[in-house]
This record gives sequence, C-alpha cells and structure tokens, in this order.
Amino acid sequence: MTDRRFGVLFLCTGNACRSIMAECLLNALGRGRFEAHSAGSHPTGAVNPSALELLRRRGHPTGGLRSKSWNEFAGPDAPAMDLIVTVCDNAAGEACPLWPGRPALAHWGFPDPAMFQGSESETRAFFDQVYGRIEARLSRFVEQSKGARDPAGLIEVVRNGAAVENA
Repeated sequence: MTDRRFGVLFLCTGNACRSIMAECLLNALGRGRFEAHSAGSHPTGAVNPSALELLRRRGHPTGGLRSKSWNEFAGPDAPAMDLIVTVCDNAAGEACPLWPGRPALAHWGFPDPAMFQGSESETRAFFDQVYGRIEARLSRFVEQSKGARDPAGLIEVVRNGAAVENA
C-alpha cells in the first residue's frame, strides 16, 4: 500500500462555494487519505460569506481558504493530482489546462447556492442542501475508494461509476 495521499482538485468557475465546500469535506472525510484542493477557471477572488458561515457552523477550519485560479495547479511545481472533479456545468464545459501527471477527470454537478434568490433563511437552507449533496457524494466516494491502493485504483473507482450521485 502506498503512503502517498491521493491528490484531488475540485474545479468550479468562481471557486467561491461548491468547490470550496468539496475541498473542506474531502479533507475531513478522507481522514488523511486525500489531499483536496479547489480552484476556479475565473476565480471571484473571495470565498462566498454564506459558504464560510456554513463551513464554520459545520466545524470546518476556514482560515486558509481562498478563491484561486486553476493555473496554480497546472504548473510543474503544483501538487500532484490523481483526480480532477468539476462541480459546476460551466467549468465542465471549459477548455481546461493540461494537467501534469494525467489525472482522471470527472464531473459531479451541483446547483450553485450563490445564485439562489430567496430570504436569508431560504438561502441558508439552500446552502445546507447543496452542502448535504456534496457530503453524500463524497462520503460514497471515500467509502468506495477504500480498496484503492494507488492512483490507478482510485481512477478505477471513478471509471466504474462509483460515487455516482443518486439524484
């Protein structure tokens, strides 16, 4: 068994909500087996305040979170990625950089809570709903990838449809 953690990059257009939530969740759920990061094709420059509030409320550390460009992960000095997951349809349709190391690619689309329009309580509930969907998907992924001993095993989990959302 390899001691190297699996690198996973979550991509979204703005890197302000969904990809940030996924990064925090996989780092927590993966219990050291994964090194999750997030980035955006057109980062907003700030993490959505409602996303930060939700993550704090759920017990996630938020001190180092920032909205960043996917270019930070495309260069030769970037952390190694085994899997890159787009979490929004816009990012999934964009031409991505060439990723070092040929990571597996997957698309797990989630609605954008930042686009939700409603009262403060309705917006908070929608953020919670999206967080719950991401958490459920990543919990299945972590469970189904327990047998993966190397990047090829992790890629096989993704290719065989493991962690497919029951929407």
